[in-house]
Amino acid sequence: MSIQSPPTLLELAGRSLLSDQSRAVLDLEDLPIELFPPLFVEAFSRGHTEVLKKMVQAWPFTCLPLGALMRQPQPEMLRVALDGLDMLLAQQDRPRRWKLQVLDLRRAPRNFWRTWSGAMVDACSPEGIKKNQTLKLGPATAAKQPLKIFIDLCLTEGPLNEFLTLLFLWVTQRRDRLHLCCKRLKIFGEPTNQTRKFLRLLQLDSVQKVEVNCTWVPSTLVACAPFLGQMRNLRKLLVSKFCVPAHTSPEEQKRLLAKLTSQFRRMDCLRKFCVDAVLLLEGHLEQVLGHLKTPLETLSISNCPLSDSDWNYLSRCPNTSQLRRLDLRGIKLTNFSLEPLKILLETVAATLKSLDLEDCEITDSQLQAILPALSRCSKLRALCFFQNRISMSVLRDLLCHTATLSKLCIELYPAPLESYDTQGTQDFQSSDDQRMRKDEVAVGKRVAQPVLPGPRPRSPK
Repeated sequence: MSIQSPPTLLELAGRSLLSDQSRAVLDLEDLPIELFPPLFVEAFSRGHTEVLKKMVQAWPFTCLPLGALMRQPQPEMLRVALDGLDMLLAQQDRPRRWKLQVLDLRRAPRNFWRTWSGAMVDACSPEGIKKNQTLKLGPATAAKQPLKIFIDLCLTEGPLNEFLTLLFLWVTQRRDRLHLCCKRLKIFGEPTNQTRKFLRLLQLDSVQKVEVNCTWVPSTLVACAPFLGQMRNLRKLLVSKFCVPAHTSPEEQKRLLAKLTSQFRRMDCLRKFCVDAVLLLEGHLEQVLGHLKTPLETLSISNCPLSDSDWNYLSRCPNTSQLRRLDLRGIKLTNFSLEPLKILLETVAATLKSLDLEDCEITDSQLQAILPALSRCSKLRALCFFQNRISMSVLRDLLCHTATLSKLCIELYPAPLESYDTQGTQDFQSSDDQRMRKDEVAVGKRVAQPVLPGPRPRSPK
């Protein structure tokens, strides 16, 4: 049975004050700052809407993290907060201690308010104000600044839910007095006119992470590309299952990609670029990566068909020289020379921390070609080589080459080919497998999952 923490004295004081709501509303102007957070939480949990409205108008901190109190979107509580803001904006004279600049609707861990409120109360103490001059903003100064509303958005093909519909209408009617900000944006399904209307409301330079998972028609791609170009502070772009109709000609595909990738030149902060199952990428990797302005920290290209020119470009792309993470899961490399990968590993040996080569169908000879370069990646912490068809002797060589990598702590390897019986099933009781386990211990590897089941090996042709 779990034991709940007893309520604090501040929380008990808030409950006592809320026992008489009319007195609570009247006393807010003289309420000690440290009582505001526990009183707000108590009023929120008990549904005291009138108290909540008045507290929004008298809020003595720069941020109100309302979303951290919601386990799921609650339109009725959002409406209460927005009504309070409307009443505040209609007043000529703002409350003496009001400092609200940010309404944060993003979700947060359960204990967020307890940690946050303590930090805010400390910051608003006389000593804290001396250290942080931004907290000296009075109501007159704060009133001149647009109110910022932060939210993480997931836009789909379907209609907006009640929560987003309420927010959309409220922001639309007051867009000259506030900024709608979004750090994390997801677009699932084909973008609609409604999606584009919401994007027009956003302060696009606030977006730091975008995830796109949809099928585009050419006209939609052309219409949405400029929004991407306005996200000047975008740090991570993830595109998955992105494709255009099958009848699109190669020339049209190249033209469409040009419309999209030309926007990359306007992104000064992009550090993480991830694509998954993007059929349009084949033959156009240089066109995509060549427009990036800054070196990447993360490059993830998974489950995408690549051409010879794409593969060869990876090692000479100027924006891959400082990678910390390289993910090539599901890229079939059996028929490629691994010389470009060897060159790339040598280039990023001083920075690379994670390498994922899962299910790349790498053969014994290919792996042996990159082992010397792999052993130079001194900062490597995670290596995934799962689901590749490797013999026991070559797997032993891999372990020996990585034995000197002191920071390597997460390693995923396939079962060697010798662990399969003649029917293609794995026999983990074989003497060869037992010897393999002893060899791993002998080289001193810290193997999280030393020998994992791999795919059934293909029959030789």
